[in-house]
Amino acid sequence: MTHVLLTGFEPFDGSGVNPSWQAVQLAATTPPEGASLTTVMLPVVFQDAIARLRAAVEESGAEVVVCVGQAGGRPGITVERVAINLDDARIPDNKGAQPIDEPVVVDGPAAYFSTLPVKACVAAVREVGLPASVSHTAGTFLCNHVFYGLMHLIESGRPGVRGGFVHVPYLPEQVPSGDQPSMSVRSIAEALTAIVSVAITTTADLKETGGSLH
Repeated sequence: MTHVLLTGFEPFDGSGVNPSWQAVQLAATTPPEGASLTTVMLPVVFQDAIARLRAAVEESGAEVVVCVGQAGGRPGITVERVAINLDDARIPDNKGAQPIDEPVVVDGPAAYFSTLPVKACVAAVREVGLPASVSHTAGTFLCNHVFYGLMHLIESGRPGVRGGFVHVPYLPEQVPSGDQPSMSVRSIAEALTAIVSVAITTTADLKETGGSLH
């Protein structure tokens, strides 16, 4: 049995929901074979989110960590490949902080790569009939902040843990006008289940294109 930690975020920027947390909770009700799932909701607050993540990793004894966040406007599930050491907040966090051009970790490396098999995870989501792709930017807000914090934690003190980040689209109720892409919470949860299943059984990634021109 592989111990897996799934994290989502609380709502932010005036929204009453966050699809990442709703989907993580639903996915945890039907874990894939071979996985023991623990879930935690992270605050949309710089530094506090990393502190909560660090505590959750220690408390759960997780061997695999999949952090999940909302990427409004993206049409499908995007598995992130790289986290950068930069906070540049376009909007304030839930406590009003808005760091601009600051490092996530002072004197940390410029970037970390995910240690999940990102292309295999994308393929698994596509196999269940849902749109998915590799992403090479997790933004510069809380999602990237947590992703970088996770990878720095693994690199500096949890070498046996593998981890990464997944972005998910809006829920339909978040875009009642229908002018932006959305996905049901059930579909997002199904995608996360597929990703976890691959993450616990696969270490060598697929050797196929997942790049982009821009």
